[in-house]
Amino acid sequence: MEYDVKDMGLAQTGKTKIEWAGRFMPVLAEIRKRFEKQQPLKGVRMSCCLHVTSETANLVKTLKAGGAQVRLCASNPLSTQDEVAASLAKDDGIPVFAIKGEDRDQYFRHIEQALSHGPMITTDDGADLISTLHKEKGKRLEAVLGGTEETTTGVIRLRSMEKDGVLAFPVIAV
Repeated sequence: MEYDVKDMGLAQTGKTKIEWAGRFMPVLAEIRKRFEKQQPLKGVRMSCCLHVTSETANLVKTLKAGGAQVRLCASNPLSTQDEVAASLAKDDGIPVFAIKGEDRDQYFRHIEQALSHGPMITTDDGADLISTLHKEKGKRLEAVLGGTEETTTGVIRLRSMEKDGVLAFPVIAV
């Protein structure tokens, strides 16, 4: 499995944090139970560029439980919880590319690694996945069915792309 995290030795601490946060996310837990049975995302490739935290970990684990092939990179290297990244990779088999304090080159390398499986859906926080796909154009961009964007800054970027007629797939602002 591919991953780039600070230290896999942090995984147990990350697992504890993820489980703790999950206790305060009962709706997501119910969705995960349903997803495990129904597999509504079976075969869907997803690339996520989000804050790598214990809360995000519960979301990503739910997407995987639904059958999605999920890859995760950090949207903000300063908020990355290294122990959570390690646990997702080690305990859940989720390709994670995130290291707290990573530099600009590593950040964009991680975005490329998150996109390397040719996503069908993007989940973005800042529109860096979407912008990267649009810069390269080609088959990876054509394969994307849609995405989500979580930030005002990202939505502003996407509205500008839409206005210029270059936004190639629908994006839901969440």
